[in-house]
Amino acid sequence: MQKLTIAQIISKIEAEECFHAVASDYSFTLKIESYVHYACAAVHDGHQFRKELWNNCLHTAYERWYEEDPETKNMVQTHPIVIAGMDSRFEYDLNRTPETAIYTDAWGKQLWKNPLPEAMKTKSLDKHTNFYKVVHALIQKLEEKFGLCVVYDMHSYNWKRWDREVPTWNLGTSNLDTNRFEETIESWRKSLSEMKLPNAIKSSSKINDTFQGNGYFLKYITNSFNNTLVLATEIAKVYCDEQNYIMYPEVVAAVENELQTRLTEHATAFYKKYR
Repeated sequence: MQKLTIAQIISKIEAEECFHAVASDYSFTLKIESYVHYACAAVHDGHQFRKELWNNCLHTAYERWYEEDPETKNMVQTHPIVIAGMDSRFEYDLNRTPETAIYTDAWGKQLWKNPLPEAMKTKSLDKHTNFYKVVHALIQKLEEKFGLCVVYDMHSYNWKRWDREVPTWNLGTSNLDTNRFEETIESWRKSLSEMKLPNAIKSSSKINDTFQGNGYFLKYITNSFNNTLVLATEIAKVYCDEQNYIMYPEVVAAVENELQTRLTEHATAFYKKYR
């Protein structure tokens, strides 16, 4: 892996170079093993939280972890193109607009003891801006090369906080052209429901059940490009004990193994249908 500036990363994308890089400010990683018609993203995978923010933050490390999407990068790490955030959404949220990316409160609890100085906000928002410069360059290259693209926007959610039965997988499609992509969306939902998971975990899947796909990452790409489908794909945190801060690596590995074939097959079918 190389450490590269934003300009260097974009230059390599424009030249269709393969590389594995971390941004020079360590805010995100991007791996391109080959240029293909699909990409994977894990914008909430990160847990880093700048030390200068610690004393001013009212949330504990556990409370931040609880709302992050740990292991979502690892679930798709074998695929050719993977972009993933390294910083916690509690510093700045890549799935929110720049205007709302820095929280004042989070899940009903005030985040900062004292309001953040503008200089600290700017430092965080610069990373948000740079991430989207790279996302834009990447999707532009894939559309230019293949004519269309599908992005698997991986997230997770805390299922135990719901007071009803919720699906293992949720697809958020409210901001998609569902008439155009209905068949592709449904085939992805169906494939996820057929996944075999350990520990007697049932792999159910629904569309717009717990979340509707209102994230900025999906909206940014959908509004900026005409031929890229973003599938906001959320797994319930069945791969950890969300209340006791314990990971289940065998479940993460099983999800990764299933997605190696299911995701590739789905992306291939998408390309054949719409190219």
